[in-house]
Amino acid sequence: DMISINRFQEILEDLAEELPAEFYEQLNGGILVDAGHPLHPADERGDLYIMGEYRIDPAMGKYIVMYYGSFRRVLGRSADESEWTEEMRKVLRHEFRHHIEGRAGVRDLEVWDEEQIAAYRARNRKEK
Repeated sequence: DMISINRFQEILEDLAEELPAEFYEQLNGGILVDAGHPLHPADERGDLYIMGEYRIDPAMGKYIVMYYGSFRRVLGRSADESEWTEEMRKVLRHEFRHHIEGRAGVRDLEVWDEEQIAAYRARNRKEK
């Protein structure tokens, strides 16, 4: 059965509590849930959804967005709650790593993200 947006929010709160308090330093906008399902700019086939995003905004400060709509599209009805939870944990920790590396002036994860996109493009070229 599909996880509701309310249940998504509850699971997210539990996952957020697993992380140490110092992770939240300077994350003044907190963690937001968005019902959208934005596609990555590198998308080529309508299947490369943005699951989460770390944002730095002059007005809102630093915050993390988790896209409920993207999780729905990617996991759908076939995944059970434990699969949703595991995927959410992965995405949330990935976005927190952007926050922590950003504070430390490290770009390792940004480089890794770029490599993932390059691999996605290469796979699509092979399949055409």
